[in-house]
Amino acid sequence: MPVAGGVELGDVLPNHRFDEQRLRKYLAMHLEDFSGDFGIRQYQGGQSNPTFHLQTASGEFVLRKRPPGRLLPSAHAVDREYRVMRVLAETQVPVPRMLHMCDDESVIGQTFFVMQHVPGRVFPDPLMPGSSPSERAAVYADMNRVLACLQAVDYQAVGLSGFGHPEGYVERQITRWSKQYAASKLSDLTAMDKLIDWLPKNVPDREETAIVHGDYRLGNLIVDTHEPRIVAVLDWELATLGHPLADLAYNCLAYHLSKASGRGFGDVDLAALGIPDETSYLRDFCVHSGREEIENWRFFVVLALFRIAAILVGVHRRAVDGNAADARALQIAGSYPEIAEAAWEIACR
Repeated sequence: MPVAGGVELGDVLPNHRFDEQRLRKYLAMHLEDFSGDFGIRQYQGGQSNPTFHLQTASGEFVLRKRPPGRLLPSAHAVDREYRVMRVLAETQVPVPRMLHMCDDESVIGQTFFVMQHVPGRVFPDPLMPGSSPSERAAVYADMNRVLACLQAVDYQAVGLSGFGHPEGYVERQITRWSKQYAASKLSDLTAMDKLIDWLPKNVPDREETAIVHGDYRLGNLIVDTHEPRIVAVLDWELATLGHPLADLAYNCLAYHLSKASGRGFGDVDLAALGIPDETSYLRDFCVHSGREEIENWRFFVVLALFRIAAILVGVHRRAVDGNAADARALQIAGSYPEIAEAAWEIACR
Protein backbone atom coordinates (compact mmCIF):
# COMPACT_ATOMS: atom_id res chain seq x y z
CA MET A 1 0.00 0.00 0.00
CA PRO A 2 1.82 3.16 -1.13
CA VAL A 3 1.93 6.20 1.14
CA ALA A 4 2.13 9.71 -0.32
CA GLY A 5 5.66 10.96 -0.63
CA GLY A 6 7.52 7.79 -1.53
CA VAL A 7 7.25 5.60 1.59
CA GLU A 8 5.40 2.30 1.34
CA LEU A 9 3.42 0.31 3.88
CA GLY A 10 3.36 -3.44 3.46
CA ASP A 11 2.77 -6.64 5.35
CA VAL A 12 4.91 -7.24 8.40
CA LEU A 13 8.05 -9.08 7.32
CA PRO A 14 8.13 -12.72 8.50
CA ASN A 15 11.19 -12.19 10.72
CA HIS A 16 9.60 -9.13 12.39
CA ARG A 17 6.26 -10.64 13.31
CA PHE A 18 5.11 -10.63 16.93
CA ASP A 19 1.99 -11.28 19.02
CA GLU A 20 -0.30 -8.48 17.82
CA GLN A 21 -3.05 -9.22 20.34
CA ARG A 22 -0.59 -9.06 23.23
CA LEU A 23 0.55 -5.68 21.90
CA ARG A 24 -3.06 -4.48 21.57
CA LYS A 25 -3.84 -5.34 25.19
CA TYR A 26 -0.61 -3.70 26.40
CA LEU A 27 -1.19 -0.46 24.51
CA ALA A 28 -4.82 -0.29 25.59
CA MET A 29 -3.55 -0.20 29.17
CA HIS A 30 -0.80 2.38 28.57
CA LEU A 31 -2.13 4.75 25.89
CA GLU A 32 -5.10 6.93 26.68
CA ASP A 33 -6.40 7.10 23.10
CA PHE A 34 -5.70 3.50 22.08
CA SER A 35 -8.76 1.24 22.00
CA GLY A 36 -10.47 -1.47 20.00
CA ASP A 37 -9.10 -3.55 17.19
CA PHE A 38 -6.22 -2.26 15.13
CA GLY A 39 -4.45 -2.94 11.87
CA ILE A 40 -0.69 -3.09 11.64
CA ARG A 41 1.52 -2.55 8.59
CA GLN A 42 5.29 -2.23 8.33
CA TYR A 43 7.04 0.73 6.75
CA GLN A 44 9.25 -0.41 3.89
CA GLY A 45 12.50 1.30 2.97
CA GLY A 46 14.15 1.86 6.35
CA GLN A 47 17.37 0.04 7.16
CA SER A 48 17.64 0.49 10.94
CA ASN A 49 14.91 0.03 13.54
CA PRO A 50 11.76 -1.65 12.16
CA THR A 51 8.84 0.79 12.15
CA PHE A 52 5.12 0.03 12.03
CA HIS A 53 1.92 1.95 11.36
CA LEU A 54 -0.91 1.20 13.76
CA GLN A 55 -4.44 2.08 12.63
CA THR A 56 -7.15 2.13 15.29
CA ALA A 57 -10.69 3.44 15.50
CA SER A 58 -9.38 6.33 17.60
CA GLY A 59 -6.49 7.31 15.36
CA GLU A 60 -3.07 6.43 13.93
CA PHE A 61 0.14 5.63 15.80
CA VAL A 62 3.68 4.68 14.89
CA LEU A 63 5.64 1.94 16.69
CA ARG A 64 9.41 1.63 16.41
CA LYS A 65 11.40 -1.26 17.85
CA ARG A 66 14.78 -2.89 17.89
CA PRO A 67 15.38 -5.52 15.19
CA PRO A 68 15.41 -9.21 16.11
CA GLY A 69 18.50 -11.38 16.05
CA ARG A 70 22.19 -10.63 16.42
CA LEU A 71 22.88 -6.91 16.93
CA LEU A 72 26.09 -4.91 17.09
CA PRO A 73 27.07 -3.26 20.39
CA SER A 74 25.35 0.12 20.99
CA ALA A 75 23.32 -0.18 17.78
CA HIS A 76 19.53 0.28 17.42
CA ALA A 77 19.13 2.27 20.65
CA VAL A 78 15.42 3.04 20.50
CA ASP A 79 15.52 4.32 24.09
CA ARG A 80 17.90 7.08 23.02
CA GLU A 81 15.63 7.97 20.09
CA TYR A 82 12.71 8.28 22.46
CA ARG A 83 14.67 10.42 24.93
CA VAL A 84 16.00 12.96 22.46
CA MET A 85 12.69 13.40 20.61
CA ARG A 86 10.79 13.82 23.87
CA VAL A 87 13.16 16.63 24.85
CA LEU A 88 13.21 18.30 21.43
CA ALA A 89 9.41 18.46 21.36
CA GLU A 90 9.81 21.48 23.65
CA THR A 91 12.10 23.28 21.17
CA GLN A 92 11.79 24.71 17.66
CA VAL A 93 12.99 21.41 16.13
CA PRO A 94 9.98 19.60 14.61
CA VAL A 95 9.65 16.04 15.94
CA PRO A 96 6.75 13.62 16.52
CA ARG A 97 5.26 13.61 20.03
CA MET A 98 6.47 10.67 22.11
CA LEU A 99 3.65 8.63 23.67
CA HIS A 100 5.12 5.58 25.42
CA MET A 101 8.39 3.70 25.94
CA CYS A 102 8.39 -0.05 26.70
CA ASP A 103 11.55 -1.87 27.77
CA ASP A 104 9.67 -5.05 28.69
CA GLU A 105 10.79 -7.44 25.96
CA SER A 106 8.11 -9.96 26.88
CA VAL A 107 5.49 -7.83 25.12
CA ILE A 108 6.70 -8.16 21.50
CA GLY A 109 10.20 -9.58 21.90
CA GLN A 110 12.16 -6.31 21.71
CA THR A 111 12.24 -2.86 23.31
CA PHE A 112 9.92 -0.43 21.51
CA PHE A 113 8.29 2.96 21.70
CA VAL A 114 5.11 4.49 20.33
CA MET A 115 4.90 7.99 18.90
CA GLN A 116 2.48 10.33 17.23
CA HIS A 117 1.74 9.70 13.56
CA VAL A 118 2.71 12.83 11.60
CA PRO A 119 0.99 13.05 8.21
CA GLY A 120 3.02 14.35 5.30
CA ARG A 121 5.37 13.40 2.51
CA VAL A 122 8.75 11.67 2.57
CA PHE A 123 11.26 11.93 -0.28
CA PRO A 124 13.72 9.01 -0.18
CA ASP A 125 15.29 10.22 -3.45
CA PRO A 126 17.26 13.48 -2.91
CA LEU A 127 16.29 14.58 -6.44
CA MET A 128 12.63 14.73 -5.33
CA PRO A 129 11.17 13.34 -8.58
CA GLY A 130 7.76 14.74 -9.45
CA SER A 131 8.36 18.03 -7.63
CA SER A 132 8.69 21.45 -9.21
CA PRO A 133 11.97 23.44 -9.09
CA SER A 134 10.41 25.96 -6.71
CA GLU A 135 9.24 23.23 -4.34
CA ARG A 136 12.66 21.54 -4.35
CA ALA A 137 14.35 24.87 -3.61
CA ALA A 138 11.99 25.57 -0.70
CA VAL A 139 12.33 22.08 0.82
CA TYR A 140 16.14 22.22 0.65
CA ALA A 141 16.11 25.69 2.18
CA ASP A 142 13.95 24.48 5.08
CA MET A 143 16.06 21.34 5.56
CA ASN A 144 19.07 23.66 5.89
CA ARG A 145 17.25 25.92 8.35
CA VAL A 146 16.04 23.04 10.55
CA LEU A 147 19.56 21.61 10.85
CA ALA A 148 20.87 24.99 11.99
CA CYS A 149 17.94 25.16 14.41
CA LEU A 150 18.88 21.78 15.90
CA GLN A 151 22.49 22.85 16.36
CA ALA A 152 21.36 26.02 18.13
CA VAL A 153 19.58 24.04 20.88
CA ASP A 154 21.36 24.37 24.22
CA TYR A 155 21.78 20.68 25.08
CA GLN A 156 22.54 21.48 28.73
CA ALA A 157 19.46 23.66 29.15
CA VAL A 158 17.14 20.96 27.75
CA GLY A 159 18.57 18.24 29.99
CA LEU A 160 20.83 16.37 27.57
CA SER A 161 24.17 16.95 29.30
CA GLY A 162 24.58 13.21 29.78
CA PHE A 163 23.39 12.27 26.31
CA GLY A 164 26.98 11.94 25.11
CA HIS A 165 30.53 13.05 25.82
CA PRO A 166 31.05 16.69 24.79
CA GLU A 167 34.67 16.10 23.77
CA GLY A 168 36.34 13.66 21.42
CA TYR A 169 33.32 13.00 19.22
CA VAL A 170 35.29 12.74 15.98
CA GLU A 171 37.79 10.31 17.42
CA ARG A 172 35.00 8.20 18.90
CA GLN A 173 33.18 8.13 15.57
CA ILE A 174 36.30 6.87 13.80
CA THR A 175 36.77 4.18 16.44
CA ARG A 176 33.10 3.19 16.55
CA TRP A 177 32.61 2.79 12.81
CA SER A 178 35.97 1.13 12.34
CA LYS A 179 34.96 -1.48 14.93
CA GLN A 180 31.47 -1.93 13.54
CA TYR A 181 32.87 -2.33 10.05
CA ALA A 182 35.27 -4.98 11.33
CA ALA A 183 32.44 -6.76 13.16
CA SER A 184 30.10 -6.72 10.15
CA LYS A 185 32.26 -7.20 7.07
CA LEU A 186 32.06 -10.39 5.09
CA SER A 187 35.26 -9.62 3.18
CA ASP A 188 38.07 -7.04 3.22
CA LEU A 189 37.77 -3.73 1.36
CA THR A 190 41.03 -1.89 0.65
CA ALA A 191 39.45 1.58 0.58
CA MET A 192 37.97 1.10 4.05
CA ASP A 193 41.31 -0.07 5.42
CA LYS A 194 42.99 3.04 3.98
CA LEU A 195 40.34 5.32 5.48
CA ILE A 196 40.73 3.68 8.89
CA ASP A 197 44.41 4.63 8.70
CA TRP A 198 43.90 8.15 7.23
CA LEU A 199 41.11 9.50 9.41
CA PRO A 200 42.86 9.46 12.85
CA LYS A 201 45.86 11.26 11.34
CA ASN A 202 43.74 14.14 10.03
CA VAL A 203 41.38 14.97 12.90
CA PRO A 204 40.81 18.77 13.14
CA ASP A 205 42.12 20.50 16.25
CA ARG A 206 39.03 22.60 16.95
CA GLU A 207 36.29 21.01 19.09
CA GLU A 208 32.61 21.99 18.87
CA THR A 209 29.67 20.38 20.62
CA ALA A 210 25.99 20.32 19.74
CA ILE A 211 23.16 17.79 19.47
CA VAL A 212 23.89 15.79 16.34
CA HIS A 213 21.23 13.73 14.60
CA GLY A 214 23.69 11.33 12.98
CA ASP A 215 21.58 10.58 9.87
CA TYR A 216 20.22 13.99 8.87
CA ARG A 217 19.07 13.71 5.26
CA LEU A 218 15.99 14.39 3.18
CA GLY A 219 14.73 10.80 3.47
CA ASN A 220 14.46 11.15 7.26
CA LEU A 221 12.29 14.27 7.11
CA ILE A 222 8.51 14.56 6.79
CA VAL A 223 7.41 17.43 4.55
CA ASP A 224 4.01 19.01 5.03
CA THR A 225 1.33 17.54 2.77
CA HIS A 226 0.60 20.86 1.07
CA GLU A 227 3.55 23.16 1.79
CA PRO A 228 7.34 22.76 1.24
CA ARG A 229 7.93 22.84 5.00
CA ILE A 230 9.58 20.29 7.31
CA VAL A 231 7.06 19.08 9.91
CA ALA A 232 9.07 16.25 11.54
CA VAL A 233 12.62 14.94 11.76
CA LEU A 234 12.72 11.14 12.12
CA ASP A 235 15.22 8.35 12.81
CA TRP A 236 17.27 9.59 15.78
CA GLU A 237 18.97 6.24 16.36
CA LEU A 238 22.47 7.70 15.95
CA ALA A 239 21.82 10.94 17.84
CA THR A 240 24.34 12.05 20.46
CA LEU A 241 26.43 15.06 21.43
CA GLY A 242 29.15 15.80 18.91
CA HIS A 243 30.66 18.04 16.29
CA PRO A 244 27.93 19.87 14.36
CA LEU A 245 29.91 19.87 11.10
CA ALA A 246 29.71 16.07 11.06
CA ASP A 247 25.93 16.37 10.70
CA LEU A 248 26.27 19.04 8.01
CA ALA A 249 28.69 16.89 6.01
CA TYR A 250 26.39 13.88 6.25
CA ASN A 251 23.52 16.08 5.07
CA CYS A 252 25.63 17.01 2.03
CA LEU A 253 26.59 13.47 0.98
CA ALA A 254 24.37 13.59 -2.09
CA TYR A 255 26.80 16.09 -3.63
CA HIS A 256 29.56 13.48 -3.43
CA LEU A 257 27.76 10.31 -4.50
CA SER A 258 26.62 8.98 -7.84
CA LYS A 259 22.97 8.90 -8.82
CA ALA A 260 23.28 5.14 -9.32
CA SER A 261 23.90 4.66 -5.59
CA GLY A 262 20.38 5.91 -4.89
CA ARG A 263 21.81 8.49 -2.49
CA GLY A 264 23.55 10.97 -4.76
CA PHE A 265 23.13 13.63 -7.42
CA GLY A 266 25.92 12.47 -9.72
CA ASP A 267 26.25 14.84 -12.69
CA VAL A 268 22.60 15.96 -12.70
CA ASP A 269 21.90 19.63 -13.56
CA LEU A 270 20.90 20.79 -10.07
CA ALA A 271 20.15 24.37 -11.11
CA ALA A 272 17.51 23.16 -13.58
CA LEU A 273 15.88 21.14 -10.78
CA GLY A 274 15.90 24.01 -8.29
CA ILE A 275 18.35 22.26 -5.93
CA PRO A 276 21.17 24.46 -4.61
CA ASP A 277 24.76 23.46 -5.37
CA GLU A 278 26.99 22.59 -2.42
CA THR A 279 28.66 26.01 -2.27
CA SER A 280 25.28 27.74 -2.06
CA TYR A 281 23.97 25.25 0.49
CA LEU A 282 26.99 25.81 2.74
CA ARG A 283 26.71 29.57 2.35
CA ASP A 284 23.06 29.47 3.41
CA PHE A 285 23.95 27.28 6.39
CA CYS A 286 26.51 29.86 7.49
CA VAL A 287 23.78 32.50 7.41
CA HIS A 288 21.37 30.35 9.46
CA SER A 289 24.00 29.28 11.99
CA GLY A 290 25.95 32.54 12.26
CA ARG A 291 29.19 31.03 10.99
CA GLU A 292 31.71 32.95 8.95
CA GLU A 293 32.99 29.83 7.16
CA ILE A 294 33.00 26.03 7.21
CA GLU A 295 36.40 24.80 8.39
CA ASN A 296 38.00 21.43 7.55
CA TRP A 297 35.22 20.59 5.11
CA ARG A 298 37.17 17.90 3.25
CA PHE A 299 37.80 15.95 6.46
CA PHE A 300 34.15 15.99 7.51
CA VAL A 301 32.98 14.87 4.07
CA VAL A 302 35.43 11.94 4.16
CA LEU A 303 34.26 11.04 7.67
CA ALA A 304 30.61 11.16 6.58
CA LEU A 305 31.26 8.90 3.59
CA PHE A 306 33.21 6.47 5.78
CA ARG A 307 30.32 6.33 8.26
CA ILE A 308 27.66 5.61 5.65
CA ALA A 309 29.87 2.93 4.11
CA ALA A 310 30.31 1.29 7.52
CA ILE A 311 26.58 1.54 8.22
CA LEU A 312 25.77 -0.12 4.90
CA VAL A 313 28.22 -2.91 5.65
CA GLY A 314 26.13 -3.57 8.77
CA VAL A 315 22.90 -3.45 6.73
CA HIS A 316 24.45 -5.88 4.26
CA ARG A 317 25.40 -8.23 7.09
CA ARG A 318 21.89 -8.11 8.61
CA ALA A 319 20.41 -8.83 5.19
CA VAL A 320 22.66 -11.86 4.76
CA ASP A 321 21.72 -13.00 8.27
CA GLY A 322 18.03 -12.49 7.49
CA ASN A 323 17.42 -9.70 10.04
CA ALA A 324 17.13 -6.64 7.78
CA ALA A 325 14.24 -4.18 8.24
CA ASP A 326 13.59 -4.10 4.47
CA ALA A 327 13.43 -7.01 2.05
CA ARG A 328 15.42 -4.90 -0.45
CA ALA A 329 18.30 -4.35 1.99
CA LEU A 330 20.80 -6.62 0.23
CA GLN A 331 20.50 -4.65 -2.98
CA ILE A 332 20.47 -1.24 -1.25
CA ALA A 333 23.51 -2.00 0.88
CA GLY A 334 25.53 -3.16 -2.09
CA SER A 335 26.72 0.41 -2.80
CA TYR A 336 29.11 0.51 0.16
CA PRO A 337 32.29 -0.31 -1.86
CA GLU A 338 31.52 2.59 -4.22
CA ILE A 339 30.99 4.94 -1.28
CA ALA A 340 34.26 3.86 0.36
CA GLU A 341 36.11 4.48 -2.92
CA ALA A 342 34.54 7.96 -3.20
CA ALA A 343 35.71 8.77 0.33
CA TRP A 344 39.26 7.65 -0.37
CA GLU A 345 39.35 9.67 -3.60
CA ILE A 346 38.39 12.83 -1.69
CA ALA A 347 40.92 12.06 1.05
CA CYS A 348 43.66 11.88 -1.57
CA ARG A 349 42.88 15.29 -3.11
